[in-house]
Amino acid sequence: MKTLKNDRYTYRVTWSSEDNEYIGFCAEFPSLSWLAGTQEEALSGIRAAVAMVVEDMKSENEPVPEPFAIRHYSGHFTVRVPEEVHRRLVIEAAEANISFNRLVNARLNTREGAVIASNTKTTAEKKNASYKSGKPSSLKVHRGRF
Repeated sequence: MKTLKNDRYTYRVTWSSEDNEYIGFCAEFPSLSWLAGTQEEALSGIRAAVAMVVEDMKSENEPVPEPFAIRHYSGHFTVRVPEEVHRRLVIEAAEANISFNRLVNARLNTREGAVIASNTKTTAEKKNASYKSGKPSSLKVHRGRF
């Protein structure tokens, strides 16, 4: 199977209970997948599929997705959260004597933060009030700036 030279796309292979085979994915091409009996075959197959699609896109003068690995990221993004979550985090940062940004950055960079974030979302979804009737505040995160 033909693959791309200097392939820098993001691949994942996982077991599919539904298909009873391994399935390969490429994050930059979410509509593509490849089923195979082994992890190695699934990875090889999805890489070949991506190569074919990229070749076809180039021949049709279509824009080819840039691999996530070589994209430039500013380190800045905005997250909207309910006001009570924003307030709680500001208080927690003050009590820990660290900046709000540092607290949020630490949460985003740890497994504990991921669990807390998912629990916060679940709690907020259960309450429903802040997302539907309230005004969520804007939380800006700047990676690397404390």
